[in-house]
Amino acid sequence: MERDGADGEVMRRSLLEKESEEANILSAGGGASLGSSFHVTTVLLAMWLAEIFALTGWLAVAFSKGAWSLDLGRLSMGIATAIISYVVPVYISEISPEKLRGGLTLFNQFLMCCGISTFYFIGNFISWRVLALSGACPAILQLLGLFLIPESPRWLAKVGDYEGCELVLQHLRGKSTDISQEAADIRDYMENLKLQPEEKFLHVFQRKYANALIVGVGLMGLQQMSGGQGVTAYASSIFSAAGFSTEFGTTVLAILQVLTIGLGVFLMDRLGRRPLLLISAAGMCFGSLVVGMSFLFQDLDWWSDATPTLVFFGILIYFGTYAIGVLGIPWVIMSEIFPINIKASAGSLVNLVCWIGSWIVTYTFNFMMEWSTGGMFFVFAGTCGVIVVFVTYLVPETMSRTLEEIHVSMTKSPLEEGFMD
Repeated sequence: MERDGADGEVMRRSLLEKESEEANILSAGGGASLGSSFHVTTVLLAMWLAEIFALTGWLAVAFSKGAWSLDLGRLSMGIATAIISYVVPVYISEISPEKLRGGLTLFNQFLMCCGISTFYFIGNFISWRVLALSGACPAILQLLGLFLIPESPRWLAKVGDYEGCELVLQHLRGKSTDISQEAADIRDYMENLKLQPEEKFLHVFQRKYANALIVGVGLMGLQQMSGGQGVTAYASSIFSAAGFSTEFGTTVLAILQVLTIGLGVFLMDRLGRRPLLLISAAGMCFGSLVVGMSFLFQDLDWWSDATPTLVFFGILIYFGTYAIGVLGIPWVIMSEIFPINIKASAGSLVNLVCWIGSWIVTYTFNFMMEWSTGGMFFVFAGTCGVIVVFVTYLVPETMSRTLEEIHVSMTKSPLEEGFMD
């Protein structure tokens, strides 16, 4: 059943804008748990599974004959997205040297933004079925690329393959690099873990893991509640409500997101995670206040002629600062703070919080706009203010520290470790 004209346009917008349908968001939440659990076997196996789900989903959409096949395709893509969103940052953090780990992990988010922006652009010129087939191409390339990448050295050490761990480390760091100290630190840490009882899911709630869990869950929850996903999905509706050109506004936002997250990659291992998060959250707070006040003035019929311009610049400030920090840094920190023995359970929980939060925001965004667009952005401003306080008092700086050093510090109380210094 070929769908052209208006129906085809609806499908194309659905694929590009990732509409807030419950099935897609909740399937991603289920996939988060699935993706996290695979860390106890092999990270590469999880990535294989994710790419198979992604390829199956895109093909199901491209060759769909009815609503059921479209739903199954979206379900499959949702699971793939959730697995990848957890496994890839963890894998990158485990193979990267500490001085480059933040930038390399955030670079994954940069490439995702480039991919989304590219699909927004080419979607204006091709049918939605061809667009879906185009989405299958990266999945095929990544499946082939998995033959070329090594297993995580820390996972190899976790299962007792220390020789394999050293070989992979030497390959990753270069033949002329001395990896003896790094390999010894990993080995000592894993040997100490073996002396502890086997961890189960409920053990993640033990007091010694409280710091890491509070930071991980708190950052992911606040990231979603700050409204970034909703603003991304409903940017055209916001510009339309303000009387601003939706085509120009959304195009500028797509370009801005790529540029600012690229700047974040450059600054990540120079300024640190905490400063970038603070700058990002403060900027989002200011941008939200500008947009909120603009719509308030519009409702009161004050400076109505200035509303479109004020909303546009307010959204630019909000979105630009969102992309430089709050969008990607919580994923970087999540990949760093959890000890490997609880990484699966803790990552599953944090991912679940992330996707549930994403669903809540995108599902309620339209209702909040109907209630009060200005009021909604004031709520987002308040949430961003909470992020500033949360990061200031609870989030550790992980830049230029090995994962083992971070894990040891996160199992101690803030006063005992003094990691906020």
